[in-house]
Amino acid sequence: MLDKKKFTMIDENFICEECGRKVKPLGYTARDHCPYCLFSKHVDINPGDRANECCGILEPIGIESNKKGNYQIIYRCQKCGAVKKNIIAKDDNMDLIIKLSILG
Repeated sequence: MLDKKKFTMIDENFICEECGRKVKPLGYTARDHCPYCLFSKHVDINPGDRANECCGILEPIGIESNKKGNYQIIYRCQKCGAVKKNIIAKDDNMDLIIKLSILG
């Protein structure tokens, strides 16, 4: 179960496994998805812990607003089917965000 008190700050470079682009750190919080294609990787149980053994690709399937008024990307893991959510980052591809909001 997700423990909101357990947050490990990891904001590092990575190569997106979906689009192959180099992704730079976000700078103001932990980077958890690719800003170009919006895909992510199913690696955490609690944010930043890298303790999930699934390691499947998280495909963006929709957008929603949370209780704090932040917009989140809704993901479905292509490997295990789990549904996860990540807050939209300032530098995310807004054209894709709009498309997801229309689909979702």
